[in-house]
Amino acid sequence: MKTVGFAAYDPKKPLAPYAFERRGLRENDVAMEILYCGVCHSDLHTARNDWGWSYYPIVPGHEIVGRVTQIGNQVTRYKVGDHVAVGCLVDSCQECDQCKKGEEQLCREGNTGTYAGYDRFTKEPTQGGYSKHLVVREEFCLRMPEGLDLSKAAPLLCAGITTWSPLKTWNVGPGSRVGVIGLGGLGHMAVKLAVGLGADVTVLSRSNAKEADALALGASRLLVSADSDAMAQAHDHFDLIIDTVPVKHDITPYMSLLDVDATLVLVGQVGPMEEFNTVPLLLGRRRVAGSPIGGIRETQEMLDFCAEKNILPDCEMIRMDEINAAFERMEKADVRYRFVIDMASLEAPAAV
Repeated sequence: MKTVGFAAYDPKKPLAPYAFERRGLRENDVAMEILYCGVCHSDLHTARNDWGWSYYPIVPGHEIVGRVTQIGNQVTRYKVGDHVAVGCLVDSCQECDQCKKGEEQLCREGNTGTYAGYDRFTKEPTQGGYSKHLVVREEFCLRMPEGLDLSKAAPLLCAGITTWSPLKTWNVGPGSRVGVIGLGGLGHMAVKLAVGLGADVTVLSRSNAKEADALALGASRLLVSADSDAMAQAHDHFDLIIDTVPVKHDITPYMSLLDVDATLVLVGQVGPMEEFNTVPLLLGRRRVAGSPIGGIRETQEMLDFCAEKNILPDCEMIRMDEINAAFERMEKADVRYRFVIDMASLEAPAAV
């Protein structure tokens, strides 16, 4: 299938139009026209090779909402015309213990990323959702629930599941005391989802500049991390803290905010972190953990929950040709809270 998209050709150059081919359908594949694609900070990191594993040209995008256009002859879950979604994964071994319990993101053989990965059969590089069409294995195609706004739902496929997974792993529910560090794309979803689960939510920020936003999103309060008195009063307060900060930083100030046996989970920064003091960790029997995205079953659960509770990201719609300006604004944290590309702005008929 011939298609078009926007790709990074070089880590120092702007994204530009790119014509390429998707693979032909296998028996268990679903082909879709992409309607909307969210813009994730991972897209920017990958385009600029910040993590050292990018290839070029590379088409980013792993928050994808689309419409089924073709199905393989063994596909049973979907039909042409269905609204579907694809997140950060397009394949895994499906045989290991992790895959069999629905944790494909932790596949023992390594999962296949929607972009920056390699097809398990052809070994060709995968290309993401900044494009007009996508072909994906049926098992990694998600059903879009009725009533969920397609134009706003795309960021749920990464920002949503990245924050939903630790909330579920650490059993957040009514009465849970949850802290969220950072109020960006991940942070605002962590607040909305934790509130939806019945938790009492506090946003932690360096200043009170985002207090009105935090309260509007459903948080009960904002705690200023630079206020030593307020931080002292919050000692032993949280059952779970979700740290969404996407850059290297010191987590020591947050450790004493955890209750006994509570956890601070990192979901934002990928790479080195500042050294932290182990005293509050050891004396309070506290934990520091990391969490990636969730598996396919958990992602579908999250989509269904969001439809039931009417939980959606706060989005700003852009055209495909505005992506480089969007990247620049993301670096300045100048978005509340997620860009979504209207892929109708990238006109190109499929050629099979």
